[in-house]
Amino acid sequence: MQEPTFLILTALAAQPLHGYAVIQSVIELSGGAVKLRPGTLYGALDRLAEQGLIAVDHEEAVEGRLRRYYRLSDEGAAVLTAQAERLRRHAAAAESQLGKRLGAAPSFRAVTA
Repeated sequence: MQEPTFLILTALAAQPLHGYAVIQSVIELSGGAVKLRPGTLYGALDRLAEQGLIAVDHEEAVEGRLRRYYRLSDEGAAVLTAQAERLRRHAAAAESQLGKRLGAAPSFRAVTA
């Protein structure tokens, strides 16, 4: 799963959001490293909806324009959970390998363990 997809699903995990709020949430979640353009976001939202990972929650008219809110589906939550666990395992493996480097300073975990 690509990072923008992971962050979009993460943004929708807590509550339904409209497109601009998803863009803002992704910026916040990534510490400013990932900035989605509207065209990129809406293409991704359409693809995720086709895959059943998200769904339209509701729509509302704001200043004469339709604002669509998206929510994470149960299947999307399961996929996000599995991806988060996979990333945790990979991070733990990286930390373990880094700890084996010759002359490496002890990691924070090794010092506190």
